[in-house]
Amino acid sequence: MPFRVVARAARGYPGRMNAHDERGTTMTGVDPGRLDDQQLMKELETIHRTRHDTLLYGSNDALRAHNERMAQLEGEYLRRNPRRPVAPGRTREGARERTGSDSATPTASGT
Repeated sequence: MPFRVVARAARGYPGRMNAHDERGTTMTGVDPGRLDDQQLMKELETIHRTRHDTLLYGSNDALRAHNERMAQLEGEYLRRNPRRPVAPGRTREGARERTGSDSATPTASGT
């Protein structure tokens, strides 16, 4: 009996990839430099939320476009926020010193 590959929908994500199917198109979106801070954050939240599905179920072209767009958006965020708060637990030294009760999220004061 010959081996047969059966295409199936992604488990737990029926029809989900239709939103990411970018075959034959180039995804560019709005230049991140033209977005206001609120729009930029919304774009970043969206692209991070869709990352896992794109990695697991997207075509190579979709993943490439996703990588490029994510780099554009993250680069703009970093350009605008060079002094963003960094949680001590998210550094190499902090990770080595971290205990089970420490948080990796910065506080309002940035410490």
